[in-house]
Amino acid sequence: MPTRIIIADDETIQRMDLKDILTKQGYLVVGEAGDGVSAVNLAREVRPDLVIMDIRMPEMDGIAAAETLTQEKIAPVLLLTAFGDQPLVERAKDAGV
Repeated sequence: MPTRIIIADDETIQRMDLKDILTKQGYLVVGEAGDGVSAVNLAREVRPDLVIMDIRMPEMDGIAAAETLTQEKIAPVLLLTAFGDQPLVERAKDAGV
């Protein structure tokens, strides 16, 4: 059975590109979300093997969403970002991601 993944990013084109790459590698994308709240709710519903999400998203940022998913032991989270500032990295570490 292929690894089941949720992709969360507020940029539709980024989600489409990542889904295409993952699908071609044999992964199963079981859902997509455009904000952190939707990502958390979707993950609670479908219980994926992994959630890949952007750090900066509306409603709830990726770090807060990742912290929720980690605390609730729903799925491991891989955070993606184009931003490399140290405070974001520290927040992610503090969130357990």
